[in-house]
Amino acid sequence: MFFYPFDYTFVLLIPALILAFYAQSKVANTYAALSRKKARVGLSGWQVAQELMNALGLRIRMEEIPGSLNDHYDPARDVLRLSSTVARGTSIADYGIVAHEIGHVLQKREGYSFFALRSSLVPIASFGSQLALPLFFIGLLFALRPLMDIGILFFSLAVLFQLITLPVEYDASRRATMVLERVGLLAADEKPLAKAMLNAAALTYVAATAVSALQLIRLLLIRGSRD
Repeated sequence: MFFYPFDYTFVLLIPALILAFYAQSKVANTYAALSRKKARVGLSGWQVAQELMNALGLRIRMEEIPGSLNDHYDPARDVLRLSSTVARGTSIADYGIVAHEIGHVLQKREGYSFFALRSSLVPIASFGSQLALPLFFIGLLFALRPLMDIGILFFSLAVLFQLITLPVEYDASRRATMVLERVGLLAADEKPLAKAMLNAAALTYVAATAVSALQLIRLLLIRGSRD
């Protein structure tokens, strides 16, 4: 982010930053609360992943990684990585997180269009997000408008990636609740709790998209003020 005297555009980010802070707090608090509610079947997150993959006919490699809530599916290497807390946990929250990542595996297998599009944009978005703000700042500092425009273009790609991520994540959560119900790993009264975990996690993606979108608008306003 850029700061220069009387930068009124920064106020645009305040609502999104508040939402991002709230979303991060909500997902952490929801996981903390639901991690104390052990699922009746008593399986670990790792075992749940195995059960779901067996039931769905999926064959992918699994890895346990250090940390908490950094679970993800790597479509390029076809690897499901579960954080230690989730892999070893036996709570309803852990089951929801595992099922969500299995939802991404299903998206790849079934050729879900938004998932394929997001995967193709990963290198471009990563490259653009790293260069966008430095290029824009240099252009702003030295009054090089073309460089500012390139920075805005790169940042736009990052925003596009965030926008495409939203339907991908919500669809993965929808699939998660379906597979958990299909395989029967959660009782009827446990399903709403798993959904609460998934909804809290989804809010973080909404907040990230809002921050990126408003930052893009801010860059455009700053760029326009230099004309």
